[in-house]
Amino acid sequence: MQALKTMAASLLLAGATAAPALAQQAYTVQSPDGHLSARIFTGPQLRYQLLRDGETLIDTSAISLQLSTGEILGKPALVRSQHKGSVQQIISAPVYKRKTVNDHYNELTLALKGDYSVVFRAYNEGVAYRFATSKKAAFDVVNEEATFNFPANDSAWVPYVRQDNPASFDAQFYNSFENTYTVAPLASLDSRRLAFLPVAVNAAGGKHIAITEADLENYPGMYVNGGHGQTLKGVFAPAPKDIEAGGHNMLQGVVKTRQPYIAHCEGARNFPWRIMAVSTQDTQLADNDLVYKLASPSRVADVSWVKPGKVAWDWWNDWNIYGVDFKAGINNDTYKYYIDFASAHHIDYVILDEGWAVNLKADLFQVIPEIDLQQLVDYGKQKGVRIILWAGYNAFNRDLEKVCRHFSEMGVAGFKVDFMDRDDQAMVNFYYQAAATAAKYRLLLDFHGAYKPTGLQRTYPNVVNFEGVHGLENMKWETNSDQVTYDVSIPYLRMLAGPMDYTQGAMRNATRGNYRAVNAEPMSQGTRCHQLAEYVIFESPLEMLCDAPTNYMAEKECTELISAVPTVWDNTMALNGEMGQYISIARQSGNYWYVGSLNNWTARNLTLDLGFLGNGHYKAEVFKDGANADRAAKDYKREIIDVPANKQLTISMAPGGGYFARIYAE
Repeated sequence: MQALKTMAASLLLAGATAAPALAQQAYTVQSPDGHLSARIFTGPQLRYQLLRDGETLIDTSAISLQLSTGEILGKPALVRSQHKGSVQQIISAPVYKRKTVNDHYNELTLALKGDYSVVFRAYNEGVAYRFATSKKAAFDVVNEEATFNFPANDSAWVPYVRQDNPASFDAQFYNSFENTYTVAPLASLDSRRLAFLPVAVNAAGGKHIAITEADLENYPGMYVNGGHGQTLKGVFAPAPKDIEAGGHNMLQGVVKTRQPYIAHCEGARNFPWRIMAVSTQDTQLADNDLVYKLASPSRVADVSWVKPGKVAWDWWNDWNIYGVDFKAGINNDTYKYYIDFASAHHIDYVILDEGWAVNLKADLFQVIPEIDLQQLVDYGKQKGVRIILWAGYNAFNRDLEKVCRHFSEMGVAGFKVDFMDRDDQAMVNFYYQAAATAAKYRLLLDFHGAYKPTGLQRTYPNVVNFEGVHGLENMKWETNSDQVTYDVSIPYLRMLAGPMDYTQGAMRNATRGNYRAVNAEPMSQGTRCHQLAEYVIFESPLEMLCDAPTNYMAEKECTELISAVPTVWDNTMALNGEMGQYISIARQSGNYWYVGSLNNWTARNLTLDLGFLGNGHYKAEVFKDGANADRAAKDYKREIIDVPANKQLTISMAPGGGYFARIYAE
């Protein structure tokens, strides 16, 4: 990491001239541009406020850690010393939406009586805080108090845990972290239900405050619970005590009993960052680096072997190829067909999804007789295509070292690990153990059935993607979801946390009235160009082509476009947008700029400001909604155009539409 660091630090001892021990004291840290500030109050209770230009965004809110020793860190909060600093450094980002990240913040650390401290960092785009302990003995955290008190009953965007009858929080801790958004006033949120992160709250003047977390290690993930007036409260899964194999095909870990605490901790440690990202324009949330900045630096010395790319995928299209002389399914003939397709279209990987290992055994060494893995790996190698294997959590975790060593020696590129469906302390630890072991054997990991990213992709760059998103797979069975509106919401919310394995690329496309759920021949909601633009809009270093090779080969123009779009970038900028309405993002790779726009169900004209191109003459390869895309969603038009001299490009999108442009200098 190249670093340009300046530290301006002051160390002030408190107490000599302080008021009585439990009197409230206030401390402030400001963002480098001076707009954002956090005020931290000590004394009887540790509390904070978040302000922008003097306007309260989060009102006085209590934070604390309750320990099994009886201590409550934060009640009281007696300051022993404070330390202020300013940091500006450049972070190298080998697998990300930009090559380098400008990390600039002011920091306040309050060392508190009881061998702990609280750290607040103020960035121009948000504020984060974390606890740290320096105790000599291990301890248990019984609970964490993380509150977010808002000054008005503004509307919130929350993805509830999917439970038809949320009888208890305990039942909701077992979930896939996939749902569309409920938008409702804070006081109207369902107090019986948990929401997973990120969530966002509207504020006056078009501002938003998005809440998420980073550097989640050896600790449970945070949910929030609303319906308490204007307050969101953090909720954490207790640590598991007894876990049994069960769930989907015996591949999940089902928690039978829990401990009376949320985390067992070593005496000295850092706790996860609680992030409050602030935007004055929606586009600022669509291009925010806070999670990446706050994650621990890479623990993989050499990442040159980590190769992001495209993946030909079998499961969404139900192995439903046609025009061949063999029976399509989970067999070598089918996967050789996928490999041939990938090789012909410069696609890096083919995935063998669920079904290649014997069902109900949770044993990756028991392969069905229709599959010869070594033969497929060798065949792919001849064709310049590598194999990724799907693995259920229990099957992968039962002997991480043996599994990773064996399949690495075979020549497998990595694993898509599925059905974790928890984020308690034990499961979070699994992610780190899996990442470290996979890195040792130079294996990529794609976490499916996963909680949202919290920066693990920076700490272990071989972890190239995460699900935790209501992706296109849901269109195989859901009849009532509004996926198009979701598509223009997640760039501001879910994508704030990091990359997402959404699995786009459908060649069967449907208008709102024509869509239906079909498992074997699934379709997408919205237009063909909506699907194409998602390859630019959605951050996804390991990116699926969800449809059948036969369907792609019938759509030569679209397939060539998809295979050519990069999956990591030199630079990214959000051009315009409104949460839940539309979004436009530009990404640079080498001498090319790629621009994507996505629309909700309202037909829309937009002007894209391409001033970032600078002087010169530019052309663009454009894919736009066809004249009849509002009736036949697959209708599109490809053309080569001159970028206007004033760099203002006007586009039109159909209901559920999209727009794609690849721009290059003449």
